[in-house]
Amino acid sequence: MQPDVQAQRSNAAAMAAMKSGNYAEAHAILEEALRQHPRELPLWLNLAAARRAMGRHGDALAAVDHVLALEPRQFMALLMRASLLQALGRKREAGEAYGVAVAMGEAQQNLDPPTQRALDQARKAHAAHVQDMADFLRPVVDQGAARGGSADARRMGFFVDQVLGRRKVYTQQPTHYHYPDLPAIEFYDREECPWLPTLEAATADIQAELAAVLAEEALADAFVPYIDYRDGLPLDQWAELNRSPRWSAFHLLQHGLPVPGNADRCPKTMAVLEQMPQPRMIRRSPAAMFSVLKPRTRIPPHTGVANTRLVVHLPLVVPPGCGFRVGNQTREWKVGVGWAFDDTIEHEAWNDSDQVRVVMIFDIWSPRLSPAERDFIAHVMAAMDDFQTQQPVAAMGGAGGFGAAPLTPSVRSAGGFSSL
Repeated sequence: MQPDVQAQRSNAAAMAAMKSGNYAEAHAILEEALRQHPRELPLWLNLAAARRAMGRHGDALAAVDHVLALEPRQFMALLMRASLLQALGRKREAGEAYGVAVAMGEAQQNLDPPTQRALDQARKAHAAHVQDMADFLRPVVDQGAARGGSADARRMGFFVDQVLGRRKVYTQQPTHYHYPDLPAIEFYDREECPWLPTLEAATADIQAELAAVLAEEALADAFVPYIDYRDGLPLDQWAELNRSPRWSAFHLLQHGLPVPGNADRCPKTMAVLEQMPQPRMIRRSPAAMFSVLKPRTRIPPHTGVANTRLVVHLPLVVPPGCGFRVGNQTREWKVGVGWAFDDTIEHEAWNDSDQVRVVMIFDIWSPRLSPAERDFIAHVMAAMDDFQTQQPVAAMGGAGGFGAAPLTPSVRSAGGFSSL
């Protein structure tokens, strides 16, 4: 008889004994079998279960640790280890162990109902452990935040959330251009956007011009699909919205120039945009638009073109049921309250209402770039375009601007930027 068959028979006999409540007999069967087959993990797991049923939690933990020494990712052993530590009164260790078991459990499929219930309990136990730690750390966080400004306090809070596993670390993932050493900040603090009050103060005027545009039937064709790329590009995530009117744009500035027939209908909006720190470059930027998201439409998670600029939202029409996420932060738009965010961090949006949502969108330079860097980036982009068209490279000197390269495939072939 092969050893594995013998082990299976012994294991079956032990399980039958446990089912009848004879844990001592099961324990004896398993110990004898393990003397012959010391690397059979099912025998060790059932030995731990028998010992736990007999109230021998310390010995059960030793059996589980033996399993994990042979197979560190054994899910049932990880789950049992956490529960045994809890039974032994080792609360903090149990909380950490539950976290390990939950992380491994996320990859498990087709769990039987008892195991699924155990995993659900593990999630609750780990969440309670994390909350206990957060409560313990709160005085330290509050004391640190009191010594710094609002940006310091935000970073301190994010750091602790990351330590606690409550916050995923999102990095910049630009589709085209990455400038080194710029921070990955989801939403920038208002202190770094001193132009925001000027923008927000113009909300009523911009809304009035938008309403006039929406009411003019002759302008229906001026709202073009936001996603518009040629067939054959490997952009599967946009298949549902490609060339769809469910997400459309009324362009005010495009490829660095006012859009004829659109911009002149919105003079007050254009006047406000002139006061914004937008990048300026021939054939690239500035870019600005009214972004219209129709009811029951969701924009999938994606990232933008370049981390050298931020994207600005000014909400104009926002029904209930709309939301926006950048990295870890989810916000609701509020009419007239603007923000700037780094769109090279994964972001998504949704309109679950029965009405349209309209947000004015434009880009600005990253406030972390020096004037010299902005000028340099602008000329690099211009030189790239000149190379593509075999035109002479322009001399350095006070250009400025950035957008998606119109000569390369991008999420929106109309040029500008990928945003929401």
